[in-house]
Parts: sequence; structure tokens; C-alpha cells
Amino acid sequence: MMTERKQFEEKAKELTASMKKELDEKRFRHTLSVAHTASAMAMCYGYDPYKAYLAGLLHDCAKCISHDKKLSLCVKYGIDANTVEEKNPDLLHAKLGSYLAHAKYGIEDEEIISAILYHTTGKPAMSMLEKIIYIADYIEIHRKSLPSMEKARRLAFLDLNACMKVILESTLSFLQEKAAPVDEITRETYEYYKNA
Repeated sequence: MMTERKQFEEKAKELTASMKKELDEKRFRHTLSVAHTASAMAMCYGYDPYKAYLAGLLHDCAKCISHDKKLSLCVKYGIDANTVEEKNPDLLHAKLGSYLAHAKYGIEDEEIISAILYHTTGKPAMSMLEKIIYIADYIEIHRKSLPSMEKARRLAFLDLNACMKVILESTLSFLQEKAAPVDEITRETYEYYKNA
């Protein structure tokens, strides 16, 4: 019988090889960095680092699929796209990715699937793993410098809710400056963490 550690190593090896094929070089490097950052954060908070690593490996599994194909796959698999996502199909990679994590990559764990689903928009009252993946995606070391990056990196290992607030404020401010549409769930998430 395989130990939990051995099962993790086998699955991580398999998923790493799959992501190397599915993602471009820059996105693959980002993905590995998110997985490492997420597992370090998990250790800091007494959460399962193996689960966090696998969620990090798969969080962008649908990112490099073309916009047209993302839209057609969402129709094929019955994944609803809201008006913001239809205008910017890149945002669909989280919904499609959470579906593919289960259907294509064999992930049964609902926490991992949910962390992938909410890693771009967030949601009110996120689980620890959902927060870890959301934050790791923002702070990983290969990310170009983003507003409030250094503050978020410090808070990531001190207070997840405070870190969420900082990232959400920065994200909403950035989208407002660009006059880009904002998913309503992101506003709701900010309202939640503003007072958490």
C-alpha cells in the first residue's frame, strides 16, 4: 500500500508533466512557483502542504487554452459564463480549470477543485485552501511587481484575511483605473474581507 507521501509524489510528478505540455514556458514557471508558495503557506498555517501544492499545480490548467476554445468547452461542459466572462474569456480559465481538474486530471478532492474555481475572483468566507491559492497566485516570486506586492507578501505568512483585503483593494483599484469590468463576486469578496 502506497503511503500518502508516495501518492502525492506520484500525482505531483504526473501533473507537473501534464502542465509542462499544456502551458507555455512563462505560465509553467508561474505555476510551479504558485505550487511552492502555496505549500510553504500551508505549512505556516498547519494546513496540508501536499494538497496546497497540487492545487497550485492545477490552478491555471486551462489558462493557455484559446479564448474561442474556452468558450466552446464551457458550452460543451455546461459551464455558465456571465457577461463579464463572455467579454473577457480569459476569466473563464478558473471555472474551466476546476472542471478539468476533476474530469481530465483525476482530482476528487472538493477543496482543491473549489480553490481552483475561486482563485481569480475570490468569494466571501473562503476556506483556508481557497485563500492560500488566491494569495499564492498574487505573491509568487516570478510575478511582475504589482501594487501592494511587498505588503501582501509579508501579510501572507501573518494574517490571511488581512492579506486578502490588501490584494482585493489593489485588484479593484487596478481594474477601476483600466475601466475594466469587475465580476460582482470580486466586489462581494472585497466587502467581506474589508471587515473580516
